[in-house]
Amino acid sequence: MTLTPLASNNALDDDPRRYAHLSTIRLEDPDAIARAAKARRRHPGLKYGKQNFIVAADHPARGALAVGSDPVAMADRRQLLDRLQIALANPDVDGVLASPDIMDDLLLLGALEGKLVFGSMNRGGLAGLVNEIDDRFTGHTAAALEALGADGGKMLTRICLGDPDTVATLEATAKAIDSLAERKLIAMVEPFLSVRDNGRVRNDLSTDAVIKSIAIAEGLGSTSAYTWMKLPVVADMERVMAATTMPTVLLGGDPDSSQDEVFASWHAALALPGVQGLTVGRTLLYPADGDVAGAVATAASLLNHTTPNRTEEVSE
Repeated sequence: MTLTPLASNNALDDDPRRYAHLSTIRLEDPDAIARAAKARRRHPGLKYGKQNFIVAADHPARGALAVGSDPVAMADRRQLLDRLQIALANPDVDGVLASPDIMDDLLLLGALEGKLVFGSMNRGGLAGLVNEIDDRFTGHTAAALEALGADGGKMLTRICLGDPDTVATLEATAKAIDSLAERKLIAMVEPFLSVRDNGRVRNDLSTDAVIKSIAIAEGLGSTSAYTWMKLPVVADMERVMAATTMPTVLLGGDPDSSQDEVFASWHAALALPGVQGLTVGRTLLYPADGDVAGAVATAASLLNHTTPNRTEEVSE
């Protein structure tokens, strides 16, 4: 996929100094980030039947800068912030999932008013790292997320049966789930069964592998009261969603198929019980035609934004 620059109706500004004030604030008044977090208006709250739309922006912290055929698509922070602000300006976008650096920028920009906020907790398993499966928690902590007024934290949980580092990742994930639950914060767990393929880590996206990863991940921690799943859209999603009772958000990834095919697969999966919404990053922030606003609007149109009457639903 070859990327097109931002469409003209999407561009916020092309001044190379447009985010210079962020550097100034970080230099002269770093406490401004904490003040912005404290003053931020929170999301009105999660509702049964109303699916949520969360934009993901934590890939760079793991060294994953590629989108399609462009190996450094996400390297320009100004471009990334432009695209994130376009996405977050859509009122149907409920929030963001970001690493601490990006989260702090968005707080300073005032872009998270009324939004759900999820921090990215483990980014130590760098893309291509020789011990990539040893995915250490180098990002947000549960304590930091509580201080930020965040809604929860996300953890990538790759399970490689042929790699002894898997057990350390599982243990760290369990501890993070407990730490979040103690604070009544959501643990968004993103599990994969992974294998090493020609020296690189590859996630097995077969239906049975995804189901097995769910079975392992949902048993982590001493409580699952605040645990969500973050799962890929794969073949036979009915079987996948039958594997869990936990609220589930669908991830987008970096798709090989056309945008229309991706949206169609999301639409079908969003109709399944237990699916709470989408958590998508590169697919929408870097669409092939450059129209971020259009891609976000199309994705938002797929979600259920109505809250059903639960009493009526039970009586039926």
